[in-house]
Amino acid sequence: MMTIQKQPWSKEEMLDEVIGLFNQGCSVNLGIGLPTMIPERIPADLDVFIQSENGVLGVLGRPDAGQASPTLINAGKETISIRAGASFFDSALSFGMIRGGHIDFCVLGGMEVDSEGSLANWIVPGQKVTGMGGAMDLVHGAKHVIVVMTHFNKSGAPKLRSKCSLPLTGMNCVNLVVTELGIFAPKAGLFRVQKLAPGVSIDDLKLSSSLLNMEEMHAPAPY
Repeated sequence: MMTIQKQPWSKEEMLDEVIGLFNQGCSVNLGIGLPTMIPERIPADLDVFIQSENGVLGVLGRPDAGQASPTLINAGKETISIRAGASFFDSALSFGMIRGGHIDFCVLGGMEVDSEGSLANWIVPGQKVTGMGGAMDLVHGAKHVIVVMTHFNKSGAPKLRSKCSLPLTGMNCVNLVVTELGIFAPKAGLFRVQKLAPGVSIDDLKLSSSLLNMEEMHAPAPY
């Protein structure tokens, strides 16, 4: 009997799964950390407008060596390049776009997501942080909120939980979670399994069966 070996997705493969959810001409806002790698992996035939809440629409990715401008940055203070037709505006207009529901996808990192779709991604009590930034607006202003994160924390516990234990960024706001083990849709107290990485089983998720709904396995995301 042939044994199927478990092959969790790499960080790059996780991001490719996220990109596969985008549609032509959509607007996307990317959180700091892992999501900032997305622009360089978007296929040339997929036309995406990346917005940064500090006032840029048309982020293309990291600049080539020697081409960085200290005045051209994203919300995480990283230098960026821009696409043809990019535009610049103040924070008031930028957050008007976000709060007005004009951003199609928001991709954020996460510390915990619970089965009601609540997200904790900005603080661990007792540790120094710079603040929540624009995440509080993004999770409730974007049309679709995708969280990309590792499946387990440093202690080996799943980050998909029945209830978040850390301070919340937003309640009932997450549409999909992408981890190295699969894609999950939190809703009504369950994580609906949309897709699993090659060879990954339900047991590998280390989640209580009471949190899982396997009826939608491999069903396309509702976008």
